[in-house]
Formats: sequence, structure tokens, C-alpha cells
Amino acid sequence: MELKKHQVPMTIDEQVENLKELGLVINDEEAVKEFLNDVSYFRLIKAYSIGLKKKNDNYNQGVTFDMIKELYLFNCNFRQALFAQIEKVEINLRCRIANHFSYKYGNFGYEDAANFENEDYHSHFLAEINSEVDRNSKSAFVKNFRNNYETDKIPMYALIELFSFGTLSKFYKNMKQEDKKVVARIYGVKYTYLESWIEHIAFVRNICAHYGRLYNVNLSKTPALYKQYTKQGISSVRVFATLVCLSNILPRDRHWNDFIDLIETLLDKYPNVKMELMGFPTNWKDVLI
Repeated sequence: MELKKHQVPMTIDEQVENLKELGLVINDEEAVKEFLNDVSYFRLIKAYSIGLKKKNDNYNQGVTFDMIKELYLFNCNFRQALFAQIEKVEINLRCRIANHFSYKYGNFGYEDAANFENEDYHSHFLAEINSEVDRNSKSAFVKNFRNNYETDKIPMYALIELFSFGTLSKFYKNMKQEDKKVVARIYGVKYTYLESWIEHIAFVRNICAHYGRLYNVNLSKTPALYKQYTKQGISSVRVFATLVCLSNILPRDRHWNDFIDLIETLLDKYPNVKMELMGFPTNWKDVLI
């Protein structure tokens, strides 16, 4: 197979001309140039043209730059709203794991491989977290434990604040089964589901943190879903599955309802968004509430 050549870099004026040649409708060239000066051609056009044109072909008839811009802006707003919900999970999961693990195994029980399922996982964890402690050696709380206590080790209840969500997910995954059950019971779910959901949410969290696309994308790290959801045809590869996981972890209170209302407002504000491309069923509000 012959490999493709890299595209020659284009000025913003050339980018606009290229889009016009591909059949994209542009109503205000100056506004388009201004937007492409803020958001790169690659980030915008390559990602949000999917479904609006055939591969290596012209845009479908009637597709406008404003439609692509709308999809991008929806994704930005949706991603920010979702990230705020994920943050709640990340913070309360840290708390609940630290409380249980510290009480049962002591401040430095995380150092003992016998307190975990897999010794290799544990050694990787120690190397990873030691590197993180060194990287944060100048932070106030790390210096406090190193300079003012009889041992320079950092207790579990404080160390966990240095975990990335990915590390937190891996830590939970390697906890003993009986310990995972205790934490999962706080959320009212089986530990096998919580383990899967946390791993998935950590993956989506990284997409959010790096300003990635959640609209019209298949997620490679998928969660296990209850049969009640799969029977409704809800796919685990689309971002609606993330919302389903969150709805079973976070309290379905006023704050959660506000989040649902915000999503509905975004869908109304950006009419070119096709919610089915995110895995949303027609009764999505009923599923989440």
C-alpha cells in the first residue's frame, strides 16, 4: 500500500479557500478566518467534519462552516459540564478509598504488597507514586510531612491527593475483593461494576482534560452496563454510557437535575447536534433521572 504524503501547511486564507473548494458553504469569510485563528484547522475541521462529507470527497450539499462551528462549540460546553460531574466522583472516591484503606491498614499500609491482589501491579504503583511525590517535592504538604514528622513518608490519607484519576482507578482495581466491596457498597453498586465504571470515567476525564472530542466518537475504554440499559439499546461505546455510569454513582439530587437541564439547554441551543451520535436514546432524560 502506498503511503500518503503529509498535507502542505496552509495560511488561514488558503485554509478558507481549500474549504470552499471542498464545497463547504462559507457565508462570512472574515468571521471564519477569525475563528480559524483561534481554533486550529486540524482540531476543528478534521474532527467535526465526520459525517458531513465522505472520506476524501467534497462536503454534503448544504453543509456550512457555521454547522461545523456549532458542533465544536456544543462539544466544548458539553465537555465542561461533564467534567464538573466527573470531578465530584474523583473527589468523593479519593475520600472513600482513603478512609477505608487507612483505617484498615494504617497510614502506610499502601507500601505492603500483601494488602493488594497483584504484587506486580503494586510495584508499578509504588514506582509511579514515588515519582509523583518527587515531582511535587516543593509543594507545601509534601514538605510538611518530610520535614516535620518522625518519618518522611506520606500517610495514605494525604498521599491519595497526589493520585491522578487513572492511578486512583488502578489502585481500586488492585485492592482486595473484600475492600472493593466495602467502597462499592457506599455507592450502592456491585464492585465489579464500580471498577469498570471508574476505569471508564477516568478515561473520559482525560479526554475532557485535554479538550478532546466527545461528540460523534466511539470511546475505546467502555464500561459494563446493567442489562436494563443494554436492553434499551444503549451503547457502551458512546458518551451517553458515561452519563449512565455517573447517574448510578452520584446522588440524583437537585445538582444532578441541574446537569440534566444544562444538557437539554445545550441540545436546544445547538440544533445541528444529533444526540444519537452520542448514544442518547429518545427517552434519555427518563433514563438519567
